[in-house]
Amino acid sequence: MRLIFFIAAMALVSSAHALPASPTAWRDSGRDAIRGVTVGPIENAYHPGRGYGTAAYERTLDESRDWGATWIAITPFGRVADLSGTGVDLTFEAPFAKNESDIRLAITQAHDRGLHVMLVPHLWVESGEWRALIDPKTDEGWARWTASYGDFVKTWARVAEDEHVELFSAGVELRSWVTSGRAPSFSELLVQLRGIYHGPITYSANWDDVQDTIILGALDVIGINAFYPLADRDGATLQELTAGGERVRANVSKLAATWNKPVLMTEIGYTTRPDPAIKPWVWPDAMKQVRVDERAQALAYHALMRPLLDEPSVMGLFIWRVYSDPDDVSQEAEWGFSPRGKLAEQVVRDAFAARWASDGETKRSGLLW
Repeated sequence: MRLIFFIAAMALVSSAHALPASPTAWRDSGRDAIRGVTVGPIENAYHPGRGYGTAAYERTLDESRDWGATWIAITPFGRVADLSGTGVDLTFEAPFAKNESDIRLAITQAHDRGLHVMLVPHLWVESGEWRALIDPKTDEGWARWTASYGDFVKTWARVAEDEHVELFSAGVELRSWVTSGRAPSFSELLVQLRGIYHGPITYSANWDDVQDTIILGALDVIGINAFYPLADRDGATLQELTAGGERVRANVSKLAATWNKPVLMTEIGYTTRPDPAIKPWVWPDAMKQVRVDERAQALAYHALMRPLLDEPSVMGLFIWRVYSDPDDVSQEAEWGFSPRGKLAEQVVRDAFAARWASDGETKRSGLLW
């Protein structure tokens, strides 16, 4: 019975797509490629006046626009105790009502600057473990988890609808759910979200499980958190790294053709250390005795972005990430992901200034980067 419902739900969602079925649907609809920057929150309540909706955040928006960004991603968090999946607490660092008000203002501030917005509700796991491994184990546990997560994501979908957000991600790296026999319940949730939010919907899959993600047919846009390794040895040359980027492009192009949908890199980034294209997903806080290497970060960005800009099925990407106060460096180590003020920033600026294969007719003419 659940399988029958799943198939019916997929058909219902497909009929409601905001984009036509095509790997180049974004470009063909006349839209330009998404040149995006993720703006992370200031993850500490002891930093008043520096989070979303503040004057500090407005400076980050202005900087992002100066880079050539046309979109930003905003990431409200819900709190999860551990991987047992007992439920999502909407309170994060501040009361929910405060966070919601700040997010609404942050969206308005972006729109006032001509920036489009993707809203991406994230889960923060207090135990420090990866959200992709959440597993309530039993049918009853999964039912409780699905209901609680559904309340969380639908709450933010209402905000997205009210504030005219242009793109919504229904989840981030939920591998244990969307690559398993539990996936039909997520598809059911997508149907419910479509009754709340009427723009295009994506889901941010991890780069190494997107091929196994069962719900892709129910999305408008295939989203990938694109922390792809580009080499398998230390000291790889730019030629080797770029070959890795070309392999990513080929795989993404095949994925888009298989599902007949455009692909969005919902997160893309490399840390500022030697050989960041090897295990690029390693979190900066987990690193010890790191040597800062701006050149290596810049080369990794270049090696992945250049092939993607030439791929018409890649409708854009979001740089991971800068913070909602550009002057607050306490949120991330110097060897972290942010390209701000580093050599990688210039790589991003150059890429954003170029014409992309997925640009619509409105983008100025020019050579691909």
